[in-house]
Amino acid sequence: MSGRMDDEPACSMERSLQVLGERWTLLVLREVLKGRHRFAEIQSSLGIASNLLSDRLKVLVDAGVLRTLAYQEAGSRPRQSYHLTQAGLELQPVLGALQQWGDRHRPRPAGPSASQRTRSTGRAVHVGFLDDEGREVPMEDVSLMAAPDSRNSPLGQSG
Repeated sequence: MSGRMDDEPACSMERSLQVLGERWTLLVLREVLKGRHRFAEIQSSLGIASNLLSDRLKVLVDAGVLRTLAYQEAGSRPRQSYHLTQAGLELQPVLGALQQWGDRHRPRPAGPSASQRTRSTGRAVHVGFLDDEGREVPMEDVSLMAAPDSRNSPLGQSG
């Protein structure tokens, strides 16, 4: 008997990309992280076609990355605003890592367009790997390994 779970890729990266892998998706999330919650705000900021934005928002809501809240301005029909769920908040390091990589490997002549800082001290932060005791691990010391139950699968299919 074949079910939905049988159709899911074994690789967690591939499953993540099923939700996040379209170019506009991460840019929509960036806008929501910046505090833009209304369709028109997101659309105006990105210059994205309304049908594309509708599709991206639907995927993110269906995947539990965003949730909707109803609002209504005087004289207008009810609308939805979009807000990060816990799953959405946990994507902030992913967006930070992309920004960090872009600043380092695809820099603008004018310099970075934004920086990541702590709210409490204003100190610059970077994205990195932490071990199970909370210590930062240099990237050179990190390797991607297959899970013990996927020994017989190629790493690219079980990541």
